[in-house]
Amino acid sequence: MDGESVPTVMRERLVWQKSRRSNPNGNCVELAELPTGDIAIRNSRDPEGSILVYTRAEVEAFVGGAKDGDFDHMLV
Repeated sequence: MDGESVPTVMRERLVWQKSRRSNPNGNCVELAELPTGDIAIRNSRDPEGSILVYTRAEVEAFVGGAKDGDFDHMLV
């Protein structure tokens, strides 16, 4: 499922959450759980824009990699 296949009625009912580390300028992504259990991700600066949808397993792998420092070299 991609952003274009998330029906408008479903988009309106999603409960979005962003990181506590987000800053006031909106430099953050937001996540919402879909009824299917998949995870929707959007850019908080463009809430009406595209939504990317990933499986729970994909998001777990990404978050685990971030916790393990796999992407730290991109922030230096």
